[in-house]
Amino acid sequence: MKTIAFTNQKGGVGKTTSTINVGAGLAQEGFKVLLVDLDPQANLTYSLRLSSNRLENSIYEVLKGDIQADEAVISHNGFDIMPSSIDLSGAEMEFANEPAREMLLKNSLSSLSKDYDYILIDCPPNLGLLTLNAFTAVKEIFIVLQSEYLALHGLSKLMDVIQIVKERLNPDIEISGIICTLFDGRKNLNKEVVDHIQDYFGDKVFDTIIRDNVALAEAPSHHKTIFEYAPDSHGAKDYKALAQEIRNGQLQHA
Repeated sequence: MKTIAFTNQKGGVGKTTSTINVGAGLAQEGFKVLLVDLDPQANLTYSLRLSSNRLENSIYEVLKGDIQADEAVISHNGFDIMPSSIDLSGAEMEFANEPAREMLLKNSLSSLSKDYDYILIDCPPNLGLLTLNAFTAVKEIFIVLQSEYLALHGLSKLMDVIQIVKERLNPDIEISGIICTLFDGRKNLNKEVVDHIQDYFGDKVFDTIIRDNVALAEAPSHHKTIFEYAPDSHGAKDYKALAQEIRNGQLQHA
């Protein structure tokens, strides 16, 4: 099983879009996939119409220990989702005094390890307790970077946090992938930014670059993955290629 956290401390970079559509793409490849929405904003959950009514079971109840992880899992068109809840917004304070509070997610997901090929976690756009839980629970981190000016700004803090987690909580964690998103090939600045990202991260940068595509922005409002909403779009082609690249990387390291 591969456990991967999709992260960036900034919002609006395509992190949730990437989590959803990489997961859907891997499911199309025949893998068993679970998406975990760890963001109190619940954008992943809302994007797939899972919170039109208040959900009884979510990642919040799992972290509290009220329910087992499998009780919060919802099946959705070929893959599974563990939804978020607005209640998660108070987690930083609520769990502050919990013993081993950084291990809550890891301990909760351990019972699901044999059920999935991939568990993908959509992290909040910050470096708080929930993100620490994600980093402690996974072996891989995918950083999602927008192909715009200041894409690398502030990354040093993220890298510091990952290093601290590696030293103190999770020695197995590695940054294994960089996803470049919102790329417009007509803009020289976008090309220069991608060049800078490749210079900084080297071969960790995926060959597949996610092009700026209106269908990717529209799909959540229709509560669909890009493959359901616009299967012939650039967005669908890019995320299909990215999922295959991730799959091939797994096979090469198997």
